[in-house]
Amino acid sequence: MTADTKIPRAVAEQFVERLGQQDPEGIQELFADQIDWYVPGSDTLPWTGRRTRRDEVASFFTTMWPHYVPGRSEVTLERFVVDETDVILLGTFTHVIASSGREFTTPSAMHLVVEDGRIVRLHLYEDTLVIEQAFAAA
Repeated sequence: MTADTKIPRAVAEQFVERLGQQDPEGIQELFADQIDWYVPGSDTLPWTGRRTRRDEVASFFTTMWPHYVPGRSEVTLERFVVDETDVILLGTFTHVIASSGREFTTPSAMHLVVEDGRIVRLHLYEDTLVIEQAFAAA
């Protein structure tokens, strides 16, 4: 690992750790003031969409998490790839919808860019059709 990748990797590891702890404020602290955030979705999934400021990060999680049964979500991180300031996380998300008890699993890829010790970009790639269908059946 080069000096160029140590900081991005450490920041991404903190992100994953705080995500596992469901610490929205702690996650938000890792982001720069201005960000490029994109989570695909639709109007039926109110946490999805674009965000451009750090102070919008925590609300993503506090809006999303109540839709899932606490303690029934599972994240399987399969790959952690670091190339200079880019960090790619590959894995799967499994969630149980609180309103219906319906479970779904989607493969996912998350692209983080870390500059000056802060996350400046988060783009999530997942099967949004599977998620929408799971909520539509709820």
